[in-house]
Amino acid sequence: MVLTERQKEILFAIIEEYAEMASPVGSVTLAKVFDVSSATIRAEMSRLEELGLIAQPHTSAGRIPTDAGYRYYVNCLTEETDKEIDSQNFTALPERGFHALEVRVSSQSRADATIRAAVDSLVELTGNLGLATIGDQLYLAGISKLFTQPEFSDNNRVRAVAKLLDNLEPWLREASPGEPLNIFIGQENPIGKSSGVSLIISKFRSPFSDNSYIGVLGPTRQNYSKVMSLVRRAGIMLEKTI
Repeated sequence: MVLTERQKEILFAIIEEYAEMASPVGSVTLAKVFDVSSATIRAEMSRLEELGLIAQPHTSAGRIPTDAGYRYYVNCLTEETDKEIDSQNFTALPERGFHALEVRVSSQSRADATIRAAVDSLVELTGNLGLATIGDQLYLAGISKLFTQPEFSDNNRVRAVAKLLDNLEPWLREASPGEPLNIFIGQENPIGKSSGVSLIISKFRSPFSDNSYIGVLGPTRQNYSKVMSLVRRAGIMLEKTI
C-alpha cells in the first residue's frame, strides 16, 4: 500500500491523537496541526478511509484508526525499533522507562522472581495487562488496569478478552511466534478476535525454555512506539539477566 507523505503523516497523527484522547479525531484538529485547510484534511481523510485505514464512528464526525491502519503504523514503527534495538541505542527512545525496568529486574535473585518483576514493571509503565511464561505457567498481572480502559465498558468485549486469556498459554506453546517482537492487532489475534485488543510479546531464552515470552495485552488504542520498545527491551534484559 502506497501513501503520500502527507497521507502517512495524517494517519499517524490520527493514531497518536486517538491513543492520547480516546475520542475520534476531526479535520479541524488536524488542520491546526498541519497548518492547512479543513477541506484539504477532509480530502486526505476520505482517501485514507477508502483504503480502509481509518473509519468514521456513526456518532461522530471524527475518524478513528482501523486494525489495518494500526498494522500499517506498527509495520513502520517496527522498522525503526529494529534499528534502535540492533544499535542498542535505547537512550534515544524518549520516555520509555528503561531505567526503572532495569532497576527492578536486576534487584531479583531468582529467575522466576526476575520475570515477574519485569511483568509488573511493564504493567506500571504501560497501564496494560502484563504477561509472561514461566515454565508451564502463564503469569498475569494488571487485569484491573486493563479493564479500567474506556474500551472495556462493553461487557461483550470483556468476555472476549477473558476468552483470549483463557486460551493464550496453550496457543503460545503451539504457535511459538518466531520473531523477537510479535504484535497481534485486533482481528489478528488467534482467539478473542472481537475483543479489540493488541497483544505485544517478546521471545527470550530463559532457564525454563528457549521459547519464553513476555509482553502486554491492551486496547488497540495505545502508544505502540512506547510499548513495543519497552516489551522488546524487557525480553533482551531478561535474556541477559537470567
